[in-house]
Amino acid sequence: MKITLIVLGILVLGFVIVQIYAMKSQSGIENYPYKVVKRFPRFEIRNYEATLFTSVKLSTNNYKEASGKGFSILAGYIFGGNETNEKIAMTSPVSMSLEDSMTVMFMVPKKFNKENLPKPNQSNIEFKEEPSKTMAAITFGGWANSKKIEAYKKKLMTALDEEGISYSNKFYFFGYNPPFEILNRKNEVLVELQDISKN
Repeated sequence: MKITLIVLGILVLGFVIVQIYAMKSQSGIENYPYKVVKRFPRFEIRNYEATLFTSVKLSTNNYKEASGKGFSILAGYIFGGNETNEKIAMTSPVSMSLEDSMTVMFMVPKKFNKENLPKPNQSNIEFKEEPSKTMAAITFGGWANSKKIEAYKKKLMTALDEEGISYSNKFYFFGYNPPFEILNRKNEVLVELQDISKN
């Protein structure tokens, strides 16, 4: 019984240490810059800055498959899988387009541009310049999956319809936490808005 309690105590301590490390590592990560335009009870409208991303397009619309494969490919690039073996800092969030062929994207740290980014070893990695855009975002916690993402996409659409806000068919999923972080997980579904001055 005593040994069991000791083992349990070590496991709990290990879990706490990993979660504290995860939260601290997140605090120093560069984020996709935006300004909140307006908050609503269920969502908010944001203006995002023009930003450069590394991206990979995958022929699937399954969240689990796309996130696993896409993350692995892009992580390989930033962890040194490039012509200069250069390590590039991780950024947040990991972005995924919600289409039949999903595109997974990592934001490029501000110190880089297309000219000084090292060439990827994998030919399917592209550098994608996302223009400034206005998006509506709905947030949810826990672990994301295809069912949850679709449910929050519908909730966002319903809330926008109720407010009379026009939106496009360009939806995204943003994931903010590393796989080993269990506490305070944050996920979002976003959609690009049409001219909000007309709403």
